[in-house]
Amino acid sequence: MVRSQGYLQEEQDVVYRVKTKNLWIYRVRAFDAYPHLKHAIFTRRGGVSLSPFDSLNLSVSVGDNPQTVQKNFASACRAVGVEPEQTVSSHLIHGADVVTINHTNRQKVMDQADALITAELEIHLFMRFGDCTPLLFFDPVRQAVGLAHAGWRGTMKNVAGATIAAMTQRLGCQAENIMAVIGPAIGPCCYEVGLDVIAAADQAFDEPEQFFTQRSNRANHAHFNLGSANQQQLREAGVTHIIQSNLCTACRTDDFFSHRAEKGQTGRFGVVIGIEERAE
Repeated sequence: MVRSQGYLQEEQDVVYRVKTKNLWIYRVRAFDAYPHLKHAIFTRRGGVSLSPFDSLNLSVSVGDNPQTVQKNFASACRAVGVEPEQTVSSHLIHGADVVTINHTNRQKVMDQADALITAELEIHLFMRFGDCTPLLFFDPVRQAVGLAHAGWRGTMKNVAGATIAAMTQRLGCQAENIMAVIGPAIGPCCYEVGLDVIAAADQAFDEPEQFFTQRSNRANHAHFNLGSANQQQLREAGVTHIIQSNLCTACRTDDFFSHRAEKGQTGRFGVVIGIEERAE
């Protein structure tokens, strides 16, 4: 693997696509060394939703038929060997709140939070995305997982760092043991932003200019690199094993839903991570 300054650089094939149960999913190659870790980054392919939600839309909030979404969700869970009732999600609000899940407080849908963590078996964290950054976390020493949703607002609030802090303080993890994956999201090639994002970055980062490229023809606009911004926050939180998928959702609408590229008329793809009970 290619390392620089103590963290993993982008490299080819760190995530790979595989077909299972008629669904195409992406898996993290480094996670394959841990057979009891269930995970998947679902594509948009293999479901039953009709256009513009075709076809594996996993969100009921975008206007798709709820019964169709439920069929898609059941198929997604079946593809990775997870029971739907084992999943836990939350209402996403583009913030940095982190909820710790255990078998006492677990609900199908938790309250408002953009990050979930757990160190208990058979709890599978599930979130939905359509350009924002999925952040997957796994500590193989503590046997703990996390999942976060980092759009530009959540990134400015450092949801990545908040998740690492919660895993260390609440679950007893060590940051250097945590493997963090920056999943498919809108890339700097396609993510043109205005003064609101530029101004927020000025407040959130010491050197925000490194995350912007001036390739826009419009005044007071630039292209923002969500992946690099989250990567820096993870490094600052003490994470030394960072995997950057380098997949742009707006470029790859064959595989992913993209709110920006599809002008809001689209679905959401899912991400799941959890640790199953070990066989005796």
